[in-house]
Amino acid sequence: MESTLLSARDLHFLLYEWLDTEALTARPRYSDHSRETFDAALELAERVATDHFAPHNKANDANEPRFDGERVHVIPEVRKALEVYAETGLGAAGMPSSVGGAQIPQVVSSACGAYFQAANLGTSAYPFLTSGNARLLLAHGSPEQVDTWVLPMVEGRFTGTMCLSEPQAGSSLADITTRAEEDGEGGYRVFGNKMWISGGDHELTENIVHLVLAKLPGGPPGVKGISLFVVPKYLVEADGSIGERNDVVPAGLNHKMGYRGTVNALLNFGEGKHTPGGRPGAVGYLVGEPHQGLRYMFHMMNGARIGVGAGATAVGYTGYLKSLAYARERLQGRPLGDKDPARPQVPIIGHTDVRRMLLAQKSYVEGALALVLYCARLVDEAASADDAAERERANLLLDVLTPIAKSWPSQWCVEANSLAIQVHGGYGYTREYDVEQHYRDNRLNPIHEGTHGIQALDLLGRKAVQDGGARLALLVETAQRTADRARGLGGPEAEYADLLSKALVRTAETAASAWSEGDPAVALANATPYLEAVGHVVVAWLWLEQLVAAHGRSGGFYEGKRAAAAYFFRHELPRTGPQFDLVASRDRTVLDVSPDVL
Repeated sequence: MESTLLSARDLHFLLYEWLDTEALTARPRYSDHSRETFDAALELAERVATDHFAPHNKANDANEPRFDGERVHVIPEVRKALEVYAETGLGAAGMPSSVGGAQIPQVVSSACGAYFQAANLGTSAYPFLTSGNARLLLAHGSPEQVDTWVLPMVEGRFTGTMCLSEPQAGSSLADITTRAEEDGEGGYRVFGNKMWISGGDHELTENIVHLVLAKLPGGPPGVKGISLFVVPKYLVEADGSIGERNDVVPAGLNHKMGYRGTVNALLNFGEGKHTPGGRPGAVGYLVGEPHQGLRYMFHMMNGARIGVGAGATAVGYTGYLKSLAYARERLQGRPLGDKDPARPQVPIIGHTDVRRMLLAQKSYVEGALALVLYCARLVDEAASADDAAERERANLLLDVLTPIAKSWPSQWCVEANSLAIQVHGGYGYTREYDVEQHYRDNRLNPIHEGTHGIQALDLLGRKAVQDGGARLALLVETAQRTADRARGLGGPEAEYADLLSKALVRTAETAASAWSEGDPAVALANATPYLEAVGHVVVAWLWLEQLVAAHGRSGGFYEGKRAAAAYFFRHELPRTGPQFDLVASRDRTVLDVSPDVL
């Protein structure tokens, strides 16, 4: 029976027929691996996700974490699932061998992770946050911090979080007030409050490693004065055993529309609930240099942004597969022109509009999966390519694609979930069918890790213009090479190549037009439509990449790829023309409107 989490066939096509993942095994970093180890990891991920994560997804939603004033309670199935995840080695699969990981390529690790995100977004958040936390400390922490905090996270004994936002400072991190004071013994005590902390408190593991942004007294103002600290739930003794409770406690939990299975907490640091070492304040350990905290945290944030896009993709993908299965089984109505009530009803997939909705979903979710796996492949390229110029090229491409990889799946895979509900009709709006929960879970992702609008400002305000527009130029050049290859194939590929080339020209020209007055307020007034248009252009490029990889191959799978690509180029890519027109015109409607009239 085929999985309704993800399509294993699609993953194999993307990994092996398109991205040539097997070629990575020729590089020293991944030389211990082979196609067989990659396939084994994928098969294990599908099995564990299916058997241990998916079964409690609805229970996670119906019985969200609860705080009784002292402890946070989570349904027991979550702990059991995380224990299996750790025992099978899946949590360590993508981590470096230096800390006990299997060091499989990021692109394979991301594909494995998508199974868990599709199966149970709430439970999967704990190991994914932990992985990002560990990677940050590997990049910027001291050897002692790696031994103390990273090794137990890789083993699955500790989990990790990221603590940025505060009740009064969400995305505006310059305005955080959490402070860290030297304790006179070479350490620090942290005082303040953090809001929206996923995985912020629980008893699922032995300890929780919080990465906390805080300001040191006398530091520079704004974001330049932010430092980064490890603040654990429990202190750790010299022999690695768990010590006394640190002064970090939940003040309450946030109750969300969806994504309910992940604890989301308001945390108080240093309020005096506990007094480690007999003194007030939460014990914290400085990571790296003072006042460099936001730069370090971006290491985790950028990975998390792509991870959010991957999660949005996975939830959109499973919704698509479930609505596809439903449409093949649900009998309703008769073909147009056949009004005989004595004739048997047909499966709803026989109706044109249902096929339209399924094809739209397919074009969104398979396009989004290509996008997030392409970004993961760039991570591998940056980590393992022999040539320094190739590593730099991969980093630049990844930099410009990150806001798109976060936001495009978060917008369009939510739309896929909406269409999945519509395919189910009235049943789709009931809690008895999974697609209702998938929509609610996925609706958080346009907010997660920087809102849609913040990603738009990042793309048009920074990535498109930095270093004379080098990143955007590289993106356009890379996609144009795909168009050139496709044009040589003739047929629909050549038609789509011409459409893509025109859209790529507009991508560059529109950014220049937006900035032609040199006024950031004018240039960025329509940053969001620019992000949405460029996102569609990028996904069109990756659909063309898939068509090139599928060229000359026959069978239902490849015909499905061609149909989805045709839908995207003929129904979706044309959306970008009016959006580029609006941005290029430097329209001032939203800039000039008075708040008083809204």
